[in-house]
Amino acid sequence: MLPQSTVPKPRPFHAVRFYNDAEGLSAIVAGFLTQGFTIAQAAIVIGTPAHRAAIEERLAAAGFDPTQLKREGRLFVLDAQEVLERILVDGMPNASAFEKAIVPIIEEASGGRRDCVVRAYGEMVDVLWRAGQTAAAIRLETLWNTLANTQSFSLLCGYSMGNFYKNAAIEEICSHHSHVMSSHGEAAEVH
Repeated sequence: MLPQSTVPKPRPFHAVRFYNDAEGLSAIVAGFLTQGFTIAQAAIVIGTPAHRAAIEERLAAAGFDPTQLKREGRLFVLDAQEVLERILVDGMPNASAFEKAIVPIIEEASGGRRDCVVRAYGEMVDVLWRAGQTAAAIRLETLWNTLANTQSFSLLCGYSMGNFYKNAAIEEICSHHSHVMSSHGEAAEVH
C-alpha cells in the first residue's frame, strides 16, 4: 500500500451534459440534484431563467419542494448572466472575481463542513459559448477545475447541442470534464 502522501487524489466529479432541449436537460439536472438531496447534500443551480424554472418544476415533481429547500439552505439558485457579470473582466473570467463569487456560495451550501460535497449545476459556460466566447467558456471550465482543488463539489455543466454547429469542439469541452452524462443520467468517465 502506498503511503498516504503518495496516494493520488481522486479526480473531482465534473461532468458535462450536451442537450437538445430544455425538457431533457431539466430532467438530467433534477435527477443529479435529487440524488444529492437524498444523501443530505446541498445544491447550487446557476442557470438561465427558463432552465432554472424547469429544474425547479422537475424537483417539485420528484417530491422536493424548491421553496422549502431554499429556506433550509439546501438549494441555492442563481442567474447565470448575473454571475457572469460579476466574474468577467475584459470579456474573460477572472480567477479572483470567480472565487469571490463562487466560494461563499459553496461554503454557505456546505454549512461550513469541509467533508460536505455540494452538488452544482452551471450553464455559464453555455451562455458564453452561445455568445461566441469559446475561449472564455474554456477558461471558466479551467477555473472550476482549479477550484476543485480547494472546495468540495460535484459539478454538472450543460451545453446546448445547437451551439456546436459553428465549431465542433466537443472533444475539447470533454477534455475539461471527468464525465459525460447520457440522456438517461448515467455518467461515463472521460479518458
